Amino acid sequence: MSRIGKQPIPVPPGVDVKIEGTKVRIKGPKGELERELHRDMVIKQEEGQLVVERPSDNKLHRSLHGLTRTLLSNMVVGVTAGFHKNLELVGVGYRASKQGNKLVLAVGYSHPVEIEPEAGLEIEVPVPTKISIKGTDKEKVGALAAKVRSVREPEPYKGKGIKYEGEKIRRKAGKAGAKR
Repeated sequence: MSRIGKQPIPVPPGVDVKIEGTKVRIKGPKGELERELHRDMVIKQEEGQLVVERPSDNKLHRSLHGLTRTLLSNMVVGVTAGFHKNLELVGVGYRASKQGNKLVLAVGYSHPVEIEPEAGLEIEVPVPTKISIKGTDKEKVGALAAKVRSVREPEPYKGKGIKYEGEKIRRKAGKAGAKR
């Protein structure tokens, strides 16, 4: 049996869970999330916990068991605590700013790059070289962070670009000096 899938998901007080067939709706202090899950997975709510069960031991059901449990757990964490990703800008003249709801990046192109977040996501720029992305849906937070990073990915020679906080950039040696 899946070690992850068999663990129950504790539902904290103040979180409302509604299971309608394959659709699960979770509402909490930070917002509401809804997700359609695989029709074969059985989701039950028992004594303040969510339990995921699989109908058989075939390969598809085994792989979906842990996935379904993790998706539900991320929904519960998202509506209670939320998720965040931090990015750093490395490079001379690289900076970020907010104009209204939009993130404006000056990262060495001839024009500033503007990124507008989806509904439910929030972008903060505490310092011109740091970006913080917050939201309730882990998947959307990660996707927006990857989109921002892809504007100018870190390069391996000087390490310039947009990187995740704490990310290690593997460096390459530059050109060897010319010998005469």
